[in-house]
Amino acid sequence: MKRFTKKIISILGILWICGGGLQAQSLDQAKKLYNEGQYAEAKPAFERLVKQAPNNGSYNHWYGVCCFETGDLEGAEKYLKVGVNRKVQESYRYLAEVYYQLYRFDESAEHFDEYITLLTKKKQDIEPFQRRKEQAENAQRMLERVEDVQVIDSMIVNKNDFLSAYVLSEESGTLTPFRDFFQTGTASSSTVYMNQKGDKIFYAQETPENGYRLFTQSHLLDHWGDEKPLTINAEKAGEDNFPFVLSDGVTLYYGSTGGNSLGGYDLFVTRYNTNSDTYLTPEQLGMPYNSPANDYMIVFDDVKKLGWFVSDRYQTDDQVCVYLFIPNLNRSRIDAEEIETKRARAMLYPISATWKEGEDYSQQIQLAHEVIPFGETQVQKDFEFVISNDRVYFTLDEIKSPEARNIYSKVVEINKQIEAINKEMAQLRQSFHEGNNTRRDQLRPQILQNEQKADALLSQLYELEKKARNAEIVYLRKNNIR
Repeated sequence: MKRFTKKIISILGILWICGGGLQAQSLDQAKKLYNEGQYAEAKPAFERLVKQAPNNGSYNHWYGVCCFETGDLEGAEKYLKVGVNRKVQESYRYLAEVYYQLYRFDESAEHFDEYITLLTKKKQDIEPFQRRKEQAENAQRMLERVEDVQVIDSMIVNKNDFLSAYVLSEESGTLTPFRDFFQTGTASSSTVYMNQKGDKIFYAQETPENGYRLFTQSHLLDHWGDEKPLTINAEKAGEDNFPFVLSDGVTLYYGSTGGNSLGGYDLFVTRYNTNSDTYLTPEQLGMPYNSPANDYMIVFDDVKKLGWFVSDRYQTDDQVCVYLFIPNLNRSRIDAEEIETKRARAMLYPISATWKEGEDYSQQIQLAHEVIPFGETQVQKDFEFVISNDRVYFTLDEIKSPEARNIYSKVVEINKQIEAINKEMAQLRQSFHEGNNTRRDQLRPQILQNEQKADALLSQLYELEKKARNAEIVYLRKNNIR
């Protein structure tokens, strides 16, 4: 009996040693896969280890990173928070990245700040993470000022064929893939915009030293020529691509990885300065146009009163989403205090979060896919004043109530004031960029004053629109107008 007992104990001991060896081997293999960037393959092993030792900081960190890299942000947050509580240095950085992707930018900046503190103590390089912290702070400012844009439709398309979703009216010009327009036969992710007259094109092409840069050419008799690079006074250089020019011939929209890009390409707007033959300091568009993903190729169709832009947010590597929206000409912002409301509007997830209650967008969506020849008569639209689901006014003469018409005329005037302020701020920012420190100190209060003035006018705008709408509804009911 003793010999049998000893044999059993011996077998159990061997199994324990082998089991420990197998576990160690499993951990070593998982770490090898992890270090090679094969996070999906390493994830199951780390998941088992976390279940066995739920308070182990390293296991939680490794598993949290695997969750993050495979798109499970909720899981990543849960396990990286354990890593942070266990003072695992890299958990701070990855948790900051998780919060950045979740549009919790204030928390992201806080964790980047803590990570920078840890790096500083160890005399490690902090510059890349200072940049990430600044991006998070910039994104938080954007989130708080998210624009009131109605994104009425979206279409997932192949990344190399996204222009198929854009159907511009002839009056708005044409868009063509770079490889098709120039018949290069080589792969290029750039596009070519040609104005309605057909005498000017804007495009991007790769340069040996600076990546993609914007260029323009003019039509000379029977060929394109006189190629010129566009001189844009950006504060921080980056790749510039996907240009589009409004019908005014001076307002340029494009995508860039420079400036204060939130991640990859962001959308920017600038205006041509005829006196200096350069473009003014670009202005970064806000949310929901820009995001932590790549956002580019924004287009406005003045005839259709619609716009498109493309983004790879929430998409696989070979796909993008083209968003169809109604341009917010006044750039009015979301009138809400709750940060969750603003976050939903900024994320466009889902796009229905941007819709007005009870609104039917089927006609605009249908119009987006129609070809409108040049010169076709369109309904005059000075503005878009929504009264109800089936009643929208586009001119003052359409408003039935004298009281409502009088109130809304003030809305029109305020919109003009806001537009003038925005133009003045663009010039002030250009001067700020070009000036020395003394000049910047002089301009800073003016810029701040203009921003405050614009915010105050926007608040008036919301109240006046509401009063005008209510007055019109009362008038229609009283006079039985349907």
